[in-house]
Amino acid sequence: MTLEFSAQHDVRPDASPTPDQTTRRGVRGWLDRYAARRRAARIRRLESQLADLRAVEALLDEARNVIDRGWIQHAWFAYVDERGRTRKASSAGAMDVVGRPLVGACLVGAVVAAAGGPSSVHTQPVQRALDLVWHALAVEEGLPVVWCPAPDVRMGRVRDLTSWNDAANRTAADVSSLLLTAERVAVREGERLSSRAAAKLGA
Repeated sequence: MTLEFSAQHDVRPDASPTPDQTTRRGVRGWLDRYAARRRAARIRRLESQLADLRAVEALLDEARNVIDRGWIQHAWFAYVDERGRTRKASSAGAMDVVGRPLVGACLVGAVVAAAGGPSSVHTQPVQRALDLVWHALAVEEGLPVVWCPAPDVRMGRVRDLTSWNDAANRTAADVSSLLLTAERVAVREGERLSSRAAAKLGA
């Protein structure tokens, strides 16, 4: 899956003035240049947002690879210690995994591992990926994602994902499927952004 800006209009990325605009002088010419700068800023903002979504989509895809290599419950990570023993680490002990071979992860742990490990847990890509996974789990398909929830809300959502992962009847296939659904949510969000931008840019 890939995200693309698919608006049906001719976007001038450099927002250079049209021939008509170059002939206008005074206040009208200034307004033309101001409008062109605002248009360019909106395009740059859209491109940045779509790039962020592509990065999160790639992260979710890698999280599925982590799950395929080994899925666990009741801990974030399973790793091999210095004596060759397989150990588990909860969120509180996640830093124990750093520098050690990872052999398994839960749903949340897989997202964190895909982003580079425990030190990335509070980064924007991880937080947004978890927003998408929770949305895929709890919200009716097709509704827009609510980004940047309050910290306590986000923590509650992480607990929701952990409880779902640890359910007695859960399987690795269920977890992989949820991550794939979250990727589709990312694609729809990209399409929504592009459509909204097309309307604002006068497509």
